Amino acid sequence: MEFAVSREGTTLVTLHGGSNTTACDDAVSEVEDALESLATEGTLVDWAVTDAEVHEPPSAPFDPYTIAIEFDVVVTVEADDAEAAGERGAETIDAALAEAGVDSITYRSSPTASA
Repeated sequence: MEFAVSREGTTLVTLHGGSNTTACDDAVSEVEDALESLATEGTLVDWAVTDAEVHEPPSAPFDPYTIAIEFDVVVTVEADDAEAAGERGAETIDAALAEAGVDSITYRSSPTASA
């Protein structure tokens, strides 16, 4: 049986930016590009960046910003039941995000499977 498995997460992106707004916009673009590439190759069936905020501002003039980006992703997996689908979906999401270079991830929810 096919299940859609969704997961909410937060990733930290560290980069240089001219202001809080510029840094957040650049970080969002970076994560959106990574998620879009996964959707294009068919790994993700849906995704959204839901929020971005400065997690750690620069402490000196040329230090980088660390931006917290919240996102939601959905994959489809084949499994016998929702529990197995949740486990398989979580593994698929982890592997896909690692492949796309999205790291420093903290999940805000357990995987949710629906038939």
